[in-house]
Amino acid sequence: MMKVNGAENGKTTLQVVVEEFETSKVSGWGRRHQQCLILFCCLTTALSMRACMGVALVAMVDSHVGHIANTTQVEYNATNTTLVDNVHGSHVTVDMAEVRTNMSSIEAFLHALLLIPPYPKFQWAKKTQDIIASSFFWGYMLLQIPGGQLAHQFGARYLLTGALLINCVLCFSLPWAALYGGWILMAIFRIVQGLTQACLLPGVHTILGKWTPLEERGRLAGWAYGGSIFGTVLGLTITGFIASSPAGWPGIFRFYGILSGIVGSGMWIFGADTPAQHKSISVAERRYIEERLGVDKGKKKRPVPWGKILRCRGMWAIMSAHVGQSWGQLTFYTEVPAFMDKVMGVNIKANGVLTALPYLIMWFANFFYTWFSDMLIVKKILNVANTRKLANSIGSVLPAVGFVVLAFVPKSNIYAVEAVLIAICIFKIASNVGFHINHIDITNNYSGTLIGLSNFAANLFGSQAPIVAGLLLTDVTSEYQWRNVFYVAASFYFFTNLLYVVFGEGEKAEWDNPPEDQDRKKEDPSEMEPILKEDGATKQ
Repeated sequence: MMKVNGAENGKTTLQVVVEEFETSKVSGWGRRHQQCLILFCCLTTALSMRACMGVALVAMVDSHVGHIANTTQVEYNATNTTLVDNVHGSHVTVDMAEVRTNMSSIEAFLHALLLIPPYPKFQWAKKTQDIIASSFFWGYMLLQIPGGQLAHQFGARYLLTGALLINCVLCFSLPWAALYGGWILMAIFRIVQGLTQACLLPGVHTILGKWTPLEERGRLAGWAYGGSIFGTVLGLTITGFIASSPAGWPGIFRFYGILSGIVGSGMWIFGADTPAQHKSISVAERRYIEERLGVDKGKKKRPVPWGKILRCRGMWAIMSAHVGQSWGQLTFYTEVPAFMDKVMGVNIKANGVLTALPYLIMWFANFFYTWFSDMLIVKKILNVANTRKLANSIGSVLPAVGFVVLAFVPKSNIYAVEAVLIAICIFKIASNVGFHINHIDITNNYSGTLIGLSNFAANLFGSQAPIVAGLLLTDVTSEYQWRNVFYVAASFYFFTNLLYVVFGEGEKAEWDNPPEDQDRKKEDPSEMEPILKEDGATKQ
């Protein structure tokens, strides 16, 4: 490193050092990678808790239930006495005397807490199950916009930590809610979980907006958001194995409750909202990130320019693409397990494995798309806007075609069905480097607010996917009725992407930095001398 005090003109030499320092790239593992790893774990945990519900319901509900009313009827194995719950208006089929006879007082207590078998089976109609599956997203969409504002105002670290720890308690308590409160209380618990996780994407986007330079944005953000894919894999595979283990279906929710507590604690200890707030980041890496993002070093939080955001054409394009992806994704999360069970006749353990396999392959495909998008931008093959549009088209149009193909694949051929599901997932993940990180391209200061807006719209429409599927599926074993479900998902994919391609943008918005930032004078080189000396001492 060049020495400052050895030059005739200290300021001139210092300026050369500064320019050399600013253009150098901090290579190797850094704190920005650590933050993305933490975000990866947060998304893995949260998405696991969402994805597990589809398979968990298969384990919780009596497989012989046909077209019954929306009652909460519980049936214990090897019992034959019917009782009526006057509180919830539900029917409980259980010979409690026989169950308790061979149990000690401790065993009876553990059995009442659903800690030991036998575990209850619920007789819930398909529409009731769809309501439970959708209830999470009713709460999730309500606080999207406030969640983005809170992340901007107070920082994402507090919100993410709080959300995960609250989910730890709620998830652990879900089995008791289902048994003693019926499907209504279980749906309420899921709504509250959705409310607490509403700050998840705004929080993640807010942190990524402060930690990811454009040259590495696809890889870093794609790696972090890969947790949403890996979480789905975890949720669909482990759920089936836990359900078929001695822990039973109550063990599913307890596992994710414990996992959420561990990850929430990790976020609190190791997370940081900005490079400036990280205690152990090197000076070189901090400046590398801040200089490329044009970070405002002022302490004052700036108000959100709502009017300009709502008039931004690129924002509405992102919102359109987000709606299509949400509808298609929820169709996968909530309907594919039922499709595999009712049409393909796959047992619970195989259900989880076969449903998760496409997501596992999708997770590996994610690494290719993140590298490919960064390469197109860095080598200037395509500009930012066209790179995002290309990626989003791959992630929308081809999955739409896949849904249409799935509607006509012979259902007796499990390998053909699985191949189509894998193809859909391989292509759909390209949207992670399409619309999903386009918010950060437009603004790194308000990216959490923007994704809060688009995620609100996406879940407002997307949460209706299981409801619409329930209306279309009057006979859940009918191949022809499942075709209508797939047609609807394909239509959302295609037309929302078309709007994104026409109206999408990639340049940083002029309102991202206020006029005072643009008029701010350059820093005096003498003020930067202590920082450069500190960095020189670190390298030596």
